[in-house]
Amino acid sequence: MVASTISQQADIDYMPDHDKYLARSKRRQETEELAMHLPEGFPAQLSGDLVWDARTIADRYDWNYQLSTGDISEIDGALRYFQSLGKPLGEICPNTFPLPNLHTTLRDISKQVHEGHGFKVIRGLPVDKYTREENVIIYTGLSSHVAPIRGRQDSKWQGRPADVMIAHVKDLSQSCNSKDIPGPVVTADKQVFHTDAGDVIALFCLNEGAWGGESYLASTCHVYNVLAATRPDLIKTLSEPWPFDDFAPTGDVYKLRPLLYYQSATGKDPERLMIQYSRRNLTGYMDCKRSAHIPPLTEAQAEALDAIHFTAEAHSISLDFRKGDIQFANNLSILHARGAFTDSNEKQRHLLRLWLRDPEYEWKKPSELKERFDRVYDGVTVENSVYPLEATIRSSNVAT
Repeated sequence: MVASTISQQADIDYMPDHDKYLARSKRRQETEELAMHLPEGFPAQLSGDLVWDARTIADRYDWNYQLSTGDISEIDGALRYFQSLGKPLGEICPNTFPLPNLHTTLRDISKQVHEGHGFKVIRGLPVDKYTREENVIIYTGLSSHVAPIRGRQDSKWQGRPADVMIAHVKDLSQSCNSKDIPGPVVTADKQVFHTDAGDVIALFCLNEGAWGGESYLASTCHVYNVLAATRPDLIKTLSEPWPFDDFAPTGDVYKLRPLLYYQSATGKDPERLMIQYSRRNLTGYMDCKRSAHIPPLTEAQAEALDAIHFTAEAHSISLDFRKGDIQFANNLSILHARGAFTDSNEKQRHLLRLWLRDPEYEWKKPSELKERFDRVYDGVTVENSVYPLEATIRSSNVAT
């Protein structure tokens, strides 16, 4: 969609300001007639394993799977087998990276991610034992047993069209111009609560930083329950269309869609609640400014956006993300964030990221999200796939 008018954006930035949030909330409740009821068809409360908060989940769920000596031996065998085939990395799949014993555990992890609490961590991969390419092969191979379909994270590589399948999450801010930084993912800044663009996010820790960089997860269903009980008007706002900046070169292209989606139960699927957004597409980030030529965020939208963040923050868990960990999270049921971090000469935080899909457990998505997910998964080919071994700045906005 192309904008035709210029309007005033609400006073809101990428980094949430709690004082501004409280003041805006107080002002709106005192001066506006806010909706007292949830949108038609939306539940008063959600229940099930996907609903959790930090106070209770640790008592009922062990989210770590520690690799055994036998697991690592099997992984080493799969690595040697794939290397013997002489195939490109795009050919990695359960058949070319066979794990006959570990496969059952990895399939159970996929079920936990899709139908359980929404996340799981595989712990104990001996990163320093392998080369960078071998770590990429092992990470991609293990992940293929959890969710075999991989999505593109960039559509260009070295100036040419390509399916860039793996992303490096690393601070590159000291080696590039600030205008080229698309978001906090390539800085050491705090990342506020958001979602990515795939069905399942996999993060592999190659190295920890000197300090900080905590990984935070929050249940979207629990965030919904809190807001539905206290501010049903914000649920209404979140379920209505929002103008997402596509960051097109012309500065006037945007997508209109909701942040929050509810799907009632059918004979085939249980009821599901999804939140999909990246805050930078709504507020801009650093020199990547939100266009002044697209519809602005309203005061209601600004409050609702901050409400998601601060509610998620209040009820989130902090994962002890260690070198050699692989974290899998359901991007449709989990909001995630990252603490700011500091690197040193000896310790530089470096993660690898995959966007995955498992056809066996894949969630049905609302039509408004079709283009967002098609940009990630449609038309990916082995021939066009690239698996960079070093970190680079992303060249395009894959999904809005």
